[in-house]
Amino acid sequence: MAAPAPRPEAGGLLDAWPAPEGEAGWAAAARRRAAERLLARGAPGRRDEYWRFTNPANLLALPAAPAEVLAEDATPIFEAIDRLRLVFVDGVFAPELSDAPELDGVEIEPLASALAKDIHWAREAFGALEARGQEPVDRPFATLNTARAREGIAIRVTGRAARPVSLVYLRRDAGADVQVRHVLRLEAGADLTLIETGAGAARFNQVLEAEIGEGAALHHVRTQGRDHDRRAATALFARLGPAATFKSFTLTLNGRLTRNEAVIEFAGDDAVAHVAGACVGDGDFHHDDTVFISHGALGCESRQVFKKVLRAGAVGVFQGKILVRPVAQKTDGYQISQALLLDDDSQFLAKPELEIYADDVACSHGSTCGAVDEHMLFYLTSRGIPRAEAEELLVLAFLDEAIAEIEDARIAAGMRERLAAWLARRRG
Repeated sequence: MAAPAPRPEAGGLLDAWPAPEGEAGWAAAARRRAAERLLARGAPGRRDEYWRFTNPANLLALPAAPAEVLAEDATPIFEAIDRLRLVFVDGVFAPELSDAPELDGVEIEPLASALAKDIHWAREAFGALEARGQEPVDRPFATLNTARAREGIAIRVTGRAARPVSLVYLRRDAGADVQVRHVLRLEAGADLTLIETGAGAARFNQVLEAEIGEGAALHHVRTQGRDHDRRAATALFARLGPAATFKSFTLTLNGRLTRNEAVIEFAGDDAVAHVAGACVGDGDFHHDDTVFISHGALGCESRQVFKKVLRAGAVGVFQGKILVRPVAQKTDGYQISQALLLDDDSQFLAKPELEIYADDVACSHGSTCGAVDEHMLFYLTSRGIPRAEAEELLVLAFLDEAIAEIEDARIAAGMRERLAAWLARRRG
């Protein structure tokens, strides 16, 4: 049997990003361990099992390819929602554009400030979940982020946040090559809604680590849109304690290449994790959702719901796995990935997986792709609705199962409005 092809070296990536200085010893040690892991394992290549559907070359190229900067949206999404805004410009935190980081029951500070302190709660969090999430699949871009990312926010939640925290990523530089890292810790019984919006950069490497304590709840909502030429690799790592809740939803409307990874670990009994996403793309649009959920506790529930609408040669990828360990009896795991192909040129590539080592479980997965239902289209057009508008209605109905995973009805309504507006502009 032939030996597997060697993976590309990662030294150039580390060299392109100078190691931060002036940090506490524990932070420097976490970065050093990450750099050693990356050098030992190498960068991703097309022969890697979880990269065979997505070419990582554009995420590895030095320097990053530029992306045209579009004018800022005159009516930003979620503008009507009372939220605490934390703004980044080309990946750098901009306090002058942000709200005062003051919210009852929530401690907020720049990541650089947290990593410079000898005693800080982030000591047990920074890089810890990312390191755990490297098995059984390497996640090199997240490792690079641990080793080099300077910008980000550290958030500790001790109570119920009265309003959402909103992370806004603005662009000014067409060639911005950005790494951002956020670290969250929710103490027992805490509750937070975290919103992320904006393109971020021409190339955006972003990692979010969330430690969710007993009975705590984290609701995460993210939009990725507007700038078509951007490229992004994001990773979300969450570890749930007993009776904890985590719900995450991502809406993607543009982007030449987007790879969103989610790694969820159940560490306490009776916890719930829902991860969902919806995307619409056309032309040279490549969108990859890769999810790994590990059940390691009793009576936990996981749900993966991903919907993609593709046309004019767009490519959608879904790779989702549910791992049920022997101790995880009474697991309830559900996974669905579906694509609506609006022409014959688009592709949907799916790899759903179940790996179960417990006896008393209820797990299922399904993956489908197909065209718009002609019978439904005929029904709508026969009642006077123009064909293009009728097709949009069916697209919105198709995506709504994923949007319904959003807990906050106001945020879900904003998602539906933005999606409908995007489809109308494409029709125009």
